Order: sequence, then structure tokens, then C-alpha cells
Amino acid sequence: QVQLVESGGGSVQAGGSLNLSCAASGIDYQIYCIGWFRQAPGEQREAVATISSAGGGGPYYADSVKGRFTISLRTLQMTSLKPEDSATYYCASDPSYCYSLRGQSGFRYWGQGTQVTVSP
Repeated sequence: QVQLVESGGGSVQAGGSLNLSCAASGIDYQIYCIGWFRQAPGEQREAVATISSAGGGGPYYADSVKGRFTISLRTLQMTSLKPEDSATYYCASDPSYCYSLRGQSGFRYWGQGTQVTVSP
């Protein structure tokens, strides 16, 4: 069974940086897509970035984070953070290649989330 556990969230001031990690276990397939999503209170969950394992597409980023966030298969590096980046961040995985910023319906497995708070 696939399990995903996020870590690295916390509170920072605007302009600061955080590195989120997604520890995965039970992934026994070679082809997969990793996605990071975020959800602020009262808002819909939105895709932040996606990337595929070797041979697939990506990385892909939401316009709001391009140039500030960097995704890898295990991490999401966030720099120049803004208060509007505050949200619960989730990693997700699906046993397929992704060739775009795939929405949440395209992911089978999810972590429990980690909170990111950016103060002005």
C-alpha cells in the first residue's frame, strides 16, 4: 500500500524559504507522477507543481509559483514566499506519467498535508 508523508512545513516571514519533503513508501511501480497541491481555508485545492519519474514529463508549475518553487521527485523547494502561499500543502502520487499540471482527480494516493504559514 502506498503511503505518502509530508514534512517541512512551518511558519516563515514573507520572502523566506521552506523545503517540503514527501516520503513515499510502498511505491513499487517505475512510472509515476508526483504532484504538490495546496488548500487554503475556504478555498479549493489547487495544483502547485507536478513532475514525472524518468522518461515522463515535467516539471510543471502553476503560474503563481513559477520562478519561486522547484519540484523534485521527493521535495518542493519554496523561495520568496508570500502570505498568499499560506495553505496546507499535500503531496500526491499516481502510477502514470504526467504531461501537464495535472489536477487532483488525476492522483490516486495522497498524504495528510503539512501546514505552511507566511506572515507579512
